[in-house]
Amino acid sequence: MYKKIDTEVVVIGSGPAGYSAAFRCADLGLKTILVERYSSLGGVCLNVGCIPSKSLLEVSKIISKTKTAKEKGIFFEKPKIDLSNVNEWKNSIVNRLSNGLSNLAKKRKIQVIQGKAFFTSKNSIEIKGCNDNIIVKFSYSIIATGSRPIDLSILSFSNDSRIWNSTNALNITKIPSRLLIVGAGAIGLEMATLYSSFGSSVDVVDTSNELFSFLDSDIVSVFENRIQNKFNIFLETSILEVNFESHGIKILFLNKNSSSKNYKAYDAILVAIGRKPNSEKLNLREIGIEVDKIGFIKVNNQMQTTISNIFSVGDVTGYPMLAHKGMHQAHIAAEVISGKSHFFDTKIIPSIIYTDPEIGWVGLSEKEALSFGIDCRSVVLPWNILGKAILQDSEFGKTKLIFDKKTNKIIGGIVVGVNAGELLGEIGLSIEMGCDSEDISLTIHSHPTIYESIGLSAQMFNGTITDLFVSNKK
Repeated sequence: MYKKIDTEVVVIGSGPAGYSAAFRCADLGLKTILVERYSSLGGVCLNVGCIPSKSLLEVSKIISKTKTAKEKGIFFEKPKIDLSNVNEWKNSIVNRLSNGLSNLAKKRKIQVIQGKAFFTSKNSIEIKGCNDNIIVKFSYSIIATGSRPIDLSILSFSNDSRIWNSTNALNITKIPSRLLIVGAGAIGLEMATLYSSFGSSVDVVDTSNELFSFLDSDIVSVFENRIQNKFNIFLETSILEVNFESHGIKILFLNKNSSSKNYKAYDAILVAIGRKPNSEKLNLREIGIEVDKIGFIKVNNQMQTTISNIFSVGDVTGYPMLAHKGMHQAHIAAEVISGKSHFFDTKIIPSIIYTDPEIGWVGLSEKEALSFGIDCRSVVLPWNILGKAILQDSEFGKTKLIFDKKTNKIIGGIVVGVNAGELLGEIGLSIEMGCDSEDISLTIHSHPTIYESIGLSAQMFNGTITDLFVSNKK
């Protein structure tokens, strides 16, 4: 038996992109159905990604603070970590936010259906749910099915509970004495930050020859110097052999740089080599939606697929896989469906790696600008002149702004330091508004703050700064 439903819009997936799309459609007066395969709304980001990881990283920050408090005359005993209570607190945050989404859906009169959906035509989907199978006829659909972790082939055959993906790593049942993390991207390094603060001896390996190769080396070097005593990073290193033993997982590594091979044992291995789109079970090619060889759905700048009444947003559309990118795309898709002439501009998407210290960037790096042939000039303001940074043990931090020399307009910014990501708002808005260096430097910034480094950086560019001695002052 099939239950048949008609609607104007059906959204598949309730992660940040999916619920944003559904909510915006409803706010625009469109009858909307939201399909989610799991029992709670929020997708990977809320349930097993962004929110739980940042919750645990907040615990990590508290532990780190206790270690430096003695320098300020405050002494703590060694922290005792109750994993049960930590997980309970983390889960309470997830449940609070997920329940909030459910309430918002109800207030908007959005019908939420639990089940797995796939397309049967360009105007219909079938949902295989817990009870009834449902056919939904729609005028428009928005695909927001997200992504999942990529397996490492040499470990993918194993069902050993000591092999983790990011979801497993965030459900902490035991703190491993020896943890190997495969992949030096955002997820891998955030988990290295977390577990090293909890007491694990952490090694991170990656086959690449450079950390954050897309960012400027002067900023990356600050990060590398700060983490070298917390966990180890081995680049140009691959896994040749894996032996599962009762006392640990024995790994044979090959370091391409030295051509040396060595064994090392670990209590757990976290695979964090990237994510892939959840698109293969939607029946997309069969109805004429174009998908690339990886599985990303091809869309135009109004988020339409190759079938004009079917849209796609979020991770499933490609890199960067960021919740806020997907949420913005979702609004564009909903507004286009409602008849507005809106477009998605990918130039100003901020990114943050929530390590200790954080790294955040928006717009073009100096490296990127030069590769595009832009005549640019960058300025780097050291945080050791900021009173707020010094008292927060973040005087090592830096704010870097990149300007177009022809127009003096800001085109990018990179920040490293405590809560670096919080500085991206002004930088991103300045790029979006086409601000030049004087617009920024003549804006009064509060003192003492970290964000005053943005104004001071612009003053450096103009040669008007007095907090530093610069030989080319105007």
